Amino acid sequence: MAGEPTVTDEAVASLHATADPRLRELLTGLVRHLHAFARESQLTQEEWERAIGFLTATGQACTDTRQEFILLSDVLGLSMLLETINERQGPGATESTVLGPFHMTESPVRALGANIDLVGDGEPCVVSGRVLSRDGGPLPGAVVDVWQADAHGFYDVQRPDVQPPGNGRGLFTADAEGRFWFRTCVPSPYPIPTDGPVGDLLRATGRHPYRPAHIHFIASAAGHTPVTTHIFVAGSEYLDSDAVFAVKPSLVQDFESTDDPSLAREFGVDNPFRHARFDLVLERS
Repeated sequence: MAGEPTVTDEAVASLHATADPRLRELLTGLVRHLHAFARESQLTQEEWERAIGFLTATGQACTDTRQEFILLSDVLGLSMLLETINERQGPGATESTVLGPFHMTESPVRALGANIDLVGDGEPCVVSGRVLSRDGGPLPGAVVDVWQADAHGFYDVQRPDVQPPGNGRGLFTADAEGRFWFRTCVPSPYPIPTDGPVGDLLRATGRHPYRPAHIHFIASAAGHTPVTTHIFVAGSEYLDSDAVFAVKPSLVQDFESTDDPSLAREFGVDNPFRHARFDLVLERS
């Protein structure tokens, strides 16, 4: 019969026949660390039952357009830790950051220069840049997946009665010089969803739910490692206290107020407008 001194060893031994060696390694580490945590914290049965209830509620909150477990991973800092552990970019490559819980639907394919702000009630903005290899060469045909909240801090999947599907999203293909550009609105800070178990956790720990203003990117090109990243609006609130710990200084970008009629005509926007320039630099795979 397993008692406290031996139950950990017995639980680990039960995994011995696991055919996949990596799965065996992961489960063994998980069992040992969980058991060590229970011993160190003197976890009570009531506390464990509450934890199971919380995890059950987290799963029940997940839908086709909401991923509460990703949100939980984000607010515990685990998502950002995994990004850091697995980051393989060399010096000069664009730093990665968290995927976030709202990359839930496919971005619609759009032509370069298209406007992803289908509602049109935010401050007009142009985002432009190039997709480059770390050696500085352009990556023609690179794919740039973009998604962001609207000017009020909501993604299309959060308010389908207000935003049309695909609002704030676009899938762009860089031109022969690796260039991309699109029109949008300046994003604003927003709270992550707090109407579920993760919100309860934030309130219980006295934490705010806000993220600084940002736009998400995934850039990919043949022969290169894709990068998942953001750009954050310089001067935004919460840059120093992002609820999901995702801010990196290299990703904070100026959204400059631009008063240039010729540039406005080139991008198809009214003058003046805000303009963010951001190159996506990929590591060879």
